[in-house]
This record gives sequence, structure tokens and C-alpha cells, in this order.
Amino acid sequence: DELVGLATHGKDWLSQLEARERERTGIASLKLGFNRVFGYYIEITQSNLSRVPAEYQRKQTLKNAERFITPELLAFQEKALGADEGIARREQELFGQLKEAVARESVRLSALGEALGELDVLAAFAELARDRSHCRPEIVARHAVLDILEGRHPVLDVTLPTGTVVPNDLMLGESNGTLHLVAGPNMGGKSVFIRQAALLTVMAQAGAFVPARAFRWGLVDRLFARVGAGDNLARAQSTFMVEMVETATILNNATANSLVILDEIGRGTSTYDGVSLAWAIAEDLHDRIRCRALFATHYHELAQLADRLSGVRACRAEVLETDRDITLLHRVVPGSSDRSYGIHVAARAGVPATVLERARFLLAELESRHAQAPPAEAGAIIKRPKLIQPSLFAGSQDPVLEEINSIDLSSLDAESALALIRRWRRELGSTK
Repeated sequence: DELVGLATHGKDWLSQLEARERERTGIASLKLGFNRVFGYYIEITQSNLSRVPAEYQRKQTLKNAERFITPELLAFQEKALGADEGIARREQELFGQLKEAVARESVRLSALGEALGELDVLAAFAELARDRSHCRPEIVARHAVLDILEGRHPVLDVTLPTGTVVPNDLMLGESNGTLHLVAGPNMGGKSVFIRQAALLTVMAQAGAFVPARAFRWGLVDRLFARVGAGDNLARAQSTFMVEMVETATILNNATANSLVILDEIGRGTSTYDGVSLAWAIAEDLHDRIRCRALFATHYHELAQLADRLSGVRACRAEVLETDRDITLLHRVVPGSSDRSYGIHVAARAGVPATVLERARFLLAELESRHAQAPPAEAGAIIKRPKLIQPSLFAGSQDPVLEEINSIDLSSLDAESALALIRRWRRELGSTK
């Protein structure tokens, strides 16, 4: 402390010494100074040398003045000049002692840190459960179950005013289906709904109460989420490529005890490609992996899966439509949706009225053409083609095939091969 005091308050002490010596000697021009050769000194002009006290020791003679040192100033100098070095040395000593003390108690300190961390988490869980009316989750033996009654998104439940978050139910697994397709407009609550289910599962499995009226689930071995959109410039991957890489990870690693949430799979490519991929991914989750899955989508065609696959259910974000406006209720209910309400959302975003009117006209035209088109065979899109493998050993009635099978390739040169190909094309009726 003394060394730190010298380093930080040394100038104040020198100013006080200078004032005190002026008053004691009666020399108003007395002043303190410092240089690198002689250190600290008291300078007195030639006209005042007769007043110099006896304890002043001459240090340097100048043309018009003399410089002196006193025992008090000399003691200060010795301490001050070594203060910085002394502080560094002392701090190093103390730090070394502290490290040794911590090392001796490292095992107990580590255990104490873990205990305090666990206590902090449990206290936070308890406070949140009390203040936000959370319920105690119930573990059930059946793994393909995730039942939530009046569940609320845990982040929105805290950040939004009390009572504004719309609670939603989810019955996933057993007779309620393991794969739920969630359709509806943008901002309708699809993404919040599926993320809410995942977050509540994480909270429950971590040992916390959850924001719901009731929550029961079978333990999850892994939780997979394909949500959001973004590219990876560092790896030269487009948004769609990132989406497919993440989806592949899910399909290659999920098990029957996993929970999967997928948000708008296929939106980064063309409509037909997107629908086809989303359809096939949903089938694979249902048929092969058989895990609990929530699939938010804009592709209304996927709702047909609910009629074709026993474990698929269709649900939608409810919308109240009035005249030329809609009210998003943020409530997910059973049933499919055949509209995305994109123009309504665009209007809310401030898109110019002329653009909206043109969009409504084009939408009506497209819907009219779609309605006039001949309907496809029911369920044709999900009919899986049988792979026909021709037998190499079965007999063939086609003379061209018989001739091909009988050719000795080792004795056939290029010119003869081209001649045979031209003849076969004529026989098969090719016009090229």
C-alpha cells in the first residue's frame, strides 16, 4: 500500500513539502525539482543562501542558485524511484502465493463452483416456474409421445406483455400421428409453434418446469432443427445447399426416439423441386425413421400425405378472413390450408396499392387456369413406381436384342459397329 501510495500520490506529497519548507525558511522563491542526474532537489537563489537551514546538504552549484537535499527528501527519493519496480515485484509475489493457495484447494473450489452453478440454475428454474405459472412435466414410458396442453413459447412468454401469447395444444404420437404438417400464412405462427415444441422439450429434459398447463413426453435421444435461412459464403454454399446439407444430417442421424422440426423445406429451389423434396423427406421421416416430427410448410400439396399415410396429420395456423383483410389468430388447429395469404401479408408490409391490385389480378388468373386444368389422378403424386429390372437370362422376342446378345464384341471393329448401329436404328424406326 505504501508503494502504491508513493506511485499515485507522490506529486501531492512533494507539493506539500515545498509549501512547508517555504513557510519554515521564509524563502518564497524556494522550489522543488527533479532531474535524471541528481534526482530530487531543493533550489534556492544566491540572495537567499543565508537563510538555508543547517540540515540542508549542498548537492549542486549553479550560476545564480544552489541546489540542496534534505534527509526527508532523500528518503522519499529512494522509495519513489523504486516504487514501480517494487510494486511489480510485490504483485508477482502475491500472485504466486494466490496461485499456490488456489492449487491446494482446486478440488474443493471446483466442486464448490459446480454446486453453486447447479444451485443458480435450479433457483432460476424455480423463480421462473413460480412467476410464469409453469407446470411440472411428466415423463411417460412410450417414446413416441409429445403432448402439450396450452403451451407457450418460453421466450415470447417472458418478453411480451402478460396474457398476449396465444397458447397452443400439441398431441404428437400414438393415435395422434408422429408427423404433423403445419401450414398457414407468413406471420401466422407456424415457426413459433414448432420451435415452441422443441424448446419446451429441451426445458423438460433439462429438469425445468415448462410454460404450459400440462406437458407429457417420452425422452428424446436427439433433437434436430432445420429452421431459418442463410448461406455459407466461407464454404461457397447457397441457402438451398445449406438447407439440404442440414436436412441430410437429420435424415442420416435421426432415430425413432428423436424429435425433428423442419421449417419450410424446399423453399430455396423451384416449386416442383421443392414440393418433390419436401414430400420425399416427409415420407422418409414417416416410413423409415418413424420419429416425432413437426413440418412447417407452404406447400399445400403435402396435406395429401395426411390422407395417404397413417401417421401423418395436417394442421394449420388459423386465420380469420374478413372482406379484403385477415386477422392472424396465432392458433394452430387441425385441418389443412389451401391459401398462403401472401398478398395480405404484403399489404401489411407496405407494398404499394398498385402492385397489390396487379398481384390480385394475376392470382385470380392463375387460380382460374388451375381450376380449368384436367384433374390429375387422385394420389398420383405419391404413387411409388416399381423398379423393373430386366432379366439378362430371360428369352427375348425382339430380333435386335437377340442379335445384340449374340455378337462377339472381341471381333467387332469400329466401322462394323457403326454399321450395325445404323441398321438397328432403321429397324427400330428411328428418324435421326
